[in-house]
Amino acid sequence: MRIISYLLIAVVFFSSCNKFEKAKSGMKYKITSSSSGSKEKIKLGQIVKFNIEYKVKMANGKDSVLSTTYGKAAGFIKADSARLPKYNFTEVLTQMSVGDKIEFLLDNDTLKKMHMIPDYNEVFVKGGNVTGRVEILKVFTDDKAANADYMAETQAANQREQEKIEKDSKVELVKEKANIEKYVADKKITTVTTPGGVLVEVQNAGEGQKADSGWQASVMYRGYTLDGKVFDANFGEGAKHTDPFAVVLGQHRVIRGWEEGLKYFGKGGKGRIIIPFMLGYGPQGSPPVIPAYSTLVFDIEIKDVTKPAPEAAPAAPGAPHGK
Repeated sequence: MRIISYLLIAVVFFSSCNKFEKAKSGMKYKITSSSSGSKEKIKLGQIVKFNIEYKVKMANGKDSVLSTTYGKAAGFIKADSARLPKYNFTEVLTQMSVGDKIEFLLDNDTLKKMHMIPDYNEVFVKGGNVTGRVEILKVFTDDKAANADYMAETQAANQREQEKIEKDSKVELVKEKANIEKYVADKKITTVTTPGGVLVEVQNAGEGQKADSGWQASVMYRGYTLDGKVFDANFGEGAKHTDPFAVVLGQHRVIRGWEEGLKYFGKGGKGRIIIPFMLGYGPQGSPPVIPAYSTLVFDIEIKDVTKPAPEAAPAAPGAPHGK
């Protein structure tokens, strides 16, 4: 009987430790105090440095991180009762100390009622929750110290991100080279390579002046990734408009791959341009249409090559026009 009593006491104890509380807005939360952190609670007017992460279980049942500062630049917020949003961890910010952690649950139905999400979708499922976690890293009493820390934090985060991009790009470049070689072999096409690394299949070189620097080319195009997914076009499948796109070469208003590839064609020219990601949209891509590290392929036809009027500098096409 005594053993059973001890077990019951333990169950009650651990249940109470794991119990979520409710804020005034209805947000469920649980604060875990750090044994080595400060015991002094955050005060209004102080500036708080913190890490935060939001996760959600999507319609397909998979967990997805909506946003996170962990491993990136930390967040900063001023503890101001008049400005802190409700139905968020900031509602109970003054109950926390440096070193504390908080878990919180945001109900999707409540978020919709509060107009914090536009509508239910595959990410924000009806009846579902957004789960969040926060760790309080530091508290500042004056703006100058907070700003200095923010600048140092941002610089360090940018450095880490740049190093990661460079490391990932080296790996992706090797993979891309193999993928392009396979694509060319599978399609049984003959290409020439520009000095920068663009592969050009000249099906018809066209006639007269080539689309060189300082000349305006009127281009029909169909842009897609190596897997055949069209992201923009003005002819054929996926065409969103049918007018030729006018571009003056040498003005750098289009991606570098176009600047290099179009120079092989004159009026009436047709062909295909295969553009490595570093000469396209780079490691970042052009979300959500063009994924990161995307090799771009363009079927092109040059309708005309002319000298542009002095005032006729065309506006840059909006992403993801692919150029």
